[in-house]
Amino acid sequence: MSDTAATAAGTGAAGSVPVRSGPTLSVRSLTKRFQGITALRDVSVDFLPGEVHVLFGENGAGKSTLIKVLAGVHRADAGTVRVDGTELAATSPLQAREHGVTAVFQDPALVPQLTVAENLTLGREPLRGGLLWRGERRRVAEQALRRVGSSLAPDTLTGELSRAQQQVVEIARALQDSARVLILDEPTASLTDEETDRLFTIVRRLRSEGLAIVYITHRMKEIRAIGDRVTVLRDGALVRTCRLDEVDDTGLVTLMTGRRVDTMFPTVAHRPGAVALELRKVSGEDVHDIDLTVRSGEIVGLAGLVGSGKATIGRLCFGLAQRTAGRILIGGKEMGARSAPARHLAEGVIYYPADRKRDGLIAVRPAAENVSLSALGRWTARGFLRRRDERRDTTEVLQRLSLRPMTPQAPPTTFSGGNQQKIVLARGFTRPYALHIFDEPTAGIDVGARADIYAAMHDLVRAGAAVLVISSDLPEVLGLAHRLYVVTGGRIAAELSGADLTEETVLPAFFPHSSQEAGATP
Repeated sequence: MSDTAATAAGTGAAGSVPVRSGPTLSVRSLTKRFQGITALRDVSVDFLPGEVHVLFGENGAGKSTLIKVLAGVHRADAGTVRVDGTELAATSPLQAREHGVTAVFQDPALVPQLTVAENLTLGREPLRGGLLWRGERRRVAEQALRRVGSSLAPDTLTGELSRAQQQVVEIARALQDSARVLILDEPTASLTDEETDRLFTIVRRLRSEGLAIVYITHRMKEIRAIGDRVTVLRDGALVRTCRLDEVDDTGLVTLMTGRRVDTMFPTVAHRPGAVALELRKVSGEDVHDIDLTVRSGEIVGLAGLVGSGKATIGRLCFGLAQRTAGRILIGGKEMGARSAPARHLAEGVIYYPADRKRDGLIAVRPAAENVSLSALGRWTARGFLRRRDERRDTTEVLQRLSLRPMTPQAPPTTFSGGNQQKIVLARGFTRPYALHIFDEPTAGIDVGARADIYAAMHDLVRAGAAVLVISSDLPEVLGLAHRLYVVTGGRIAAELSGADLTEETVLPAFFPHSSQEAGATP
């Protein structure tokens, strides 16, 4: 049930400036279906000028569908959208931008081979006498960058920028069309805390200029830091719209999931058994002299800053990175320096990559086939695949992980990020793997999906598997791990367990001493 939007004009929970009453963007009874599945059902919500309005919900709740309708990517089957009182019937992103609605989606949309200036003016290049006016292009680019407080050089190749810098360029480009509504889709998913703070400075500046900002995030901390109001969606329907000072975090999670998630991290008894993984003085790529063990029946965490080398350790353990020194043993068996991932799979190791879209999924094949990829031999007889058995078993696994919608024959691209991650995770339940390596398992995933994935890890450990979790989310690894290694500058800086697993103990190890810096690759 939605609260009256007009009452939210004024100073919001995050300290927005007073604004005029009346919505900039008004949505009424919006409905959208895909192949008989209702993605949005009778959604009505107002977005006010001078506020950050958070869209909150589980993966698959309808958030992405809503913003794509607003941005002209999809066309609604029913309902209306109005911008400053004028009906918007956009059939393309260009038409939406012409009406002042522009979006920056989670996946980068810049051309890496072009400069910042070329990307900012792409499709709207200034001409003089029928020829490209380079001086004007640079002036336009500098003006767009100044608006978002950026000092980036217009002649810099976009492909050389960090993800945070690319995002600034995308926001600058979005604001060139006299935007009145700016949509930001998971803008901090791949940013560090410092980069996030800089982005928030830009967002606050734009809010003070009177823009209506639609902000999607799964991070509870961000909602409080930047949001004024929140709209919660569940299963394609609006649950509630309210000011953020009217609901606490527990209430938000309950609204989002329809259930209380009292304990995010399940209690997993620590019963370490045989050594499943051992690294002895391993070096390769950007890591050096790594000593590490993971035993059956335990969760071991790898924590560290972005670029610390922790992800490389995971790839080394699965044969995806080149080892230059040291020994890796899986279940006591030594793996050759050039052992391929197929050999690791045969030894009972499975790896879940950080970038599920690029490295974890085959977009053109059904979800069920993506699940069965690593264990096809289970359903093969005399060289033929038993399709019926494959479909039955993969469907059972996806049901166990609460895939939504439960359409195993649909391609992964039709699912939200959290459900795509469940498709990748389902591979680990197709046969009994001894060692599971998770790299950033919950990046860009909502609270409800996180709870499902953590519960799945609990089941794996309880069944006797060994789990290695690599994560930049410190509360996550602290909540999950029985033991924790901190990686700094490509080296193990600390090994902690028990009462030492606290932020106060772990954080100092994130920053190397000068003696470590001298020999480490950042």
